[in-house]
Amino acid sequence: MFHQPLPLLLLAFGLSFVLLAIFLNSGSARYLAMDEPNQRSLHSIAVPRVGGIAIVIAALGAWSQLPEMSQLLMVLTAALAGISYIDDRKGLSVAVRLAAHVAAAGLMVISGLAGDSAWLTAALIACVVWTTNAYNFMDGADGLAGGMAIFGFSAYAVASTVAHVELLAAMSFILVAATAGFLVFNFPPAKVFMGDAGSISLGFLAAVLGLTGWTLGAWPPWFPVLVFAPFLVDASLTLLRRILRGERFWEAHRDHYYQRLIRMGWSHRRTALAEYAVMAGVAASAVAGLRLDSGGQTWLLAGWAMAFAGMMLAIDIHWRRFAISGNEHR
Repeated sequence: MFHQPLPLLLLAFGLSFVLLAIFLNSGSARYLAMDEPNQRSLHSIAVPRVGGIAIVIAALGAWSQLPEMSQLLMVLTAALAGISYIDDRKGLSVAVRLAAHVAAAGLMVISGLAGDSAWLTAALIACVVWTTNAYNFMDGADGLAGGMAIFGFSAYAVASTVAHVELLAAMSFILVAATAGFLVFNFPPAKVFMGDAGSISLGFLAAVLGLTGWTLGAWPPWFPVLVFAPFLVDASLTLLRRILRGERFWEAHRDHYYQRLIRMGWSHRRTALAEYAVMAGVAASAVAGLRLDSGGQTWLLAGWAMAFAGMMLAIDIHWRRFAISGNEHR
């Protein structure tokens, strides 16, 4: 059982913070991986993208001290972070990256997250792979992916604490602490980016821990979906729209709702704070909704569906006016 939360949380935060401080102050980050601005990015100068390395090292270091910690999950998280770091440095083909994501998702699902149904197994693997990539797609503005991790995994931590699933609570709190050490340097204006090593790993863990909580009875299946809805809804609808338009949807772009806000003149800070407000509301209501009956939970989900639809419609309307004006902000 987990009896010493504070030391491990301090360890996770401290490792993440100190590693990034060393990377940035020594100048070594530029030799690890740099994010060069291009026509699809929202920044204008080169920024180190080594934050994910610090997050994963910090989380795994603290996780290693937890009794009954899944060694498979630790190995797969490290492997995904390593492959994604190679992609950050030199670039990998879509096929190689997707194969790694499917393999990691498959190994976790068949290790105990699915029953005997082949259809359920395939569906859960697809869910893990999509969440992994959706999180990565949404990592394109200062403070955004780090904030989603803090609010999302905090909701997991609180809900699993209430459900007395102590190991899951500890794992989630540690992820929050490790990400907080990174967010110190990533909150607008960002000194460092997360990179795929961080966003792929966090997306994978959002899906796996969400399924784990469902399997252990800590929450119903809608809970992790709602908790990470600020990312999942934007990524899913943007992908669908690009597919319907016949675009090369697998390529990087600047069409997500948060990207359009920045292109219309919102600062990274304003965008992050607005997204944090939505994330906090979703996370808090999701945790509170666990105490509702099935009817109340249905109304909760319907309410958030209407709220997301309203917010996106408002952005769509302003975007059409902005597109007509032709004045884009950087």
